[in-house]
Amino acid sequence: MKYRSLGNSGLQISEISLGSWLTYGTALDLKPAFDCMDRAVELGINFIDTADMYNRGEAEKTIGEYLKRAKREEIIIGTKVFGPMSDHFMTQGLSLRHIRNACEGSLQRLKTDYIDLYQCHRYDIDTPLEETCYAMHNLIERGYVLHWGVSQWSAVQILNAIRICEKNSWRKPVSNQPIYNMINRSLEVDVMDLCEKEGLGLVCYSPLAQGLLSGKYQRNSIPEGSRALSESGKTYFPHKRLTEDFYVKQDQLKEIAGDLGISMGNLALAWALNKSAITSLIMGASNEEQVEENCKAADVVLSPEIMDKIENILNNAPLDQ
Repeated sequence: MKYRSLGNSGLQISEISLGSWLTYGTALDLKPAFDCMDRAVELGINFIDTADMYNRGEAEKTIGEYLKRAKREEIIIGTKVFGPMSDHFMTQGLSLRHIRNACEGSLQRLKTDYIDLYQCHRYDIDTPLEETCYAMHNLIERGYVLHWGVSQWSAVQILNAIRICEKNSWRKPVSNQPIYNMINRSLEVDVMDLCEKEGLGLVCYSPLAQGLLSGKYQRNSIPEGSRALSESGKTYFPHKRLTEDFYVKQDQLKEIAGDLGISMGNLALAWALNKSAITSLIMGASNEEQVEENCKAADVVLSPEIMDKIENILNNAPLDQ
């Protein structure tokens, strides 16, 4: 496993990290979840990502149970705040009050004294940004949180937060967690460049587009047990991407992967890791074999010539209008 600095912080994050959305505390029992985390740590993964709203705290509870048997000092925990934790309107958002309450709840569920990376899961248009920035700074000053970041914020929102923190001598965000993969490259419009310029690490989720880029989806054939056929897949799987144009590109990408002796999934991950602004890719896994397969991508090196071939196949880079 290789490691990269998370923005301008001192955290060294594994290039492949482990996510818990739709798996831990939801689809998996404790033992298979523990097996996945054990194997991830054995292979050098040191960052586990979650959020309080993942099954309303159940994912955090699963990770908390795991931390009781793990070496906490060797694991970096990232969780998030914003989403609703009950049906009451006051248990969501990025107000000072909710952030403080949510942080205390996450600490209890994770069974830890501190959160390595606390992230604003989305932008809150109902709370002054200065209040949110102060709330995150205050948690760091109190020792509950070591670093803070954002997720799926626009370039303007991120920059405004940075400038507010600079103006008040508050701790600045060190990371952004956006979606990024071969078929969703909106990050490249402006956010990627801003984060690299301002020193924010990019810990990207859905680098395989919910498994779409794994190479297992064939024309008119969706494999049994795949994410596309799962209960969560009805809502989150990008079914609209299963077009003839996608299959044509997939065939060409598989040919490149075959020539390199790797899977299409590893090609997709290595392509994303080739971007210098990227710190880590968050991967979900429901078994040890998936963890092992994903980790192989950290050893794949793509030459400039291969990257050019992939770019010509994808032909979907965002254009400056």
